[in-house]
Amino acid sequence: MPTTRLFLVRHGATQLTAENRFSGAVGVDLSEEGRWQAAKLGERLRHDPVSAIYSSPLSRTIETAQIIGKTFGLAPVTRDGLAEISHGRWEGLTRAEVEQQFGDEYAAWEEDPFTFAPAGGESGVAVLARALPVIREIVTHHQGECVLVVSHKATIRILLSSLLGFDARGYRDRLDQAPACLNVLDFRDAVRARLMLFNDTSHYAHHQRSAEGNLSRWWDGALTPRP
Repeated sequence: MPTTRLFLVRHGATQLTAENRFSGAVGVDLSEEGRWQAAKLGERLRHDPVSAIYSSPLSRTIETAQIIGKTFGLAPVTRDGLAEISHGRWEGLTRAEVEQQFGDEYAAWEEDPFTFAPAGGESGVAVLARALPVIREIVTHHQGECVLVVSHKATIRILLSSLLGFDARGYRDRLDQAPACLNVLDFRDAVRARLMLFNDTSHYAHHQRSAEGNLSRWWDGALTPRP
């Protein structure tokens, strides 16, 4: 099988991103900053032979994909499996509000966000079960091509953990995804992937953002490290 290159992109910034609110299943549009970030990524990729664009069905990813797609004259194809993890009753709340209202639930999620789900929400296991088959389908269908996929912060981190053989229980602690960042994966088949570029924002930022406040309370030192 010829090498297939996947541009895996997080959507641009939204107002909820700026307010650090849980916005998994919430339909929220890009902010002006997010639209600018997406346009800059489109400019960056203009010389790459992108043959297809896929997107989560949520508005912020569709808009990001549409802005980038103008560069190539391509409209995004939506796939439900690429949607963001649902946080159930936490949606729209800040981390501090969730800790205050659902303290025990939040503590369990911090300990293992891959297998635990808040009430009405999804676990990381459930996200992987719907998202990974979509990636494999895209890679198989576009053998030897260059394809762009626009998804979400948690979904991308869970996918990368699986594709690269990481312990997915630590995806929030060990992997970051900035708004409108670019990840590049090369596939030799639908299973074996090599990470060529990770969380890159050089199309709009001179420096990568700091990890503090962007990963988890474990990273920030507010929790006891896992053994």
